[in-house]
Amino acid sequence: MNFKAQRITKTYQQVNCGSPEVVFPLLCPVREADWLEDWEYTMIYSESGLAERGCIFSTKFNQDKSTYWYISVYDIESKNIEFVRITDKEVAVKINIHLDDNYDGTTTSTISYEYTALTEKQNDWIEKESDKYFTEMMVEWEKSINHYIITGEKLIAKK
Repeated sequence: MNFKAQRITKTYQQVNCGSPEVVFPLLCPVREADWLEDWEYTMIYSESGLAERGCIFSTKFNQDKSTYWYISVYDIESKNIEFVRITDKEVAVKINIHLDDNYDGTTTSTISYEYTALTEKQNDWIEKESDKYFTEMMVEWEKSINHYIITGEKLIAKK
């Protein structure tokens, strides 16, 4: 087999309707359930029960495959968090999120996803579909987290 993995990095900046002290705790597998529709996870390891360096949890990918997540960076002071997630026979993704205080009650969140394909099918996805998928995901994420910060309620899509 002569497989050569494709890797691509996508970055998006969003403005969140709260200070970094409000936004940062929401970047947690437990707290994401408060603001992200259909978010389900299984906590595997966390000393505190929340996000922390070394935390491991899983989610479902495409409703059937397990994705395993590891928090490799968790820096409250600099408001930086990094997740590594791997879905077997699909993709490995490094997600880095850095928060900057805008000093007006808002935060600029810089979110970078580094996708590495684990199969030819994923190589094709990276090449043809990743741009559209990433942008749509980031726009929905921004809407959802801001809705929660403003209202205290989860944004539910009209079905």
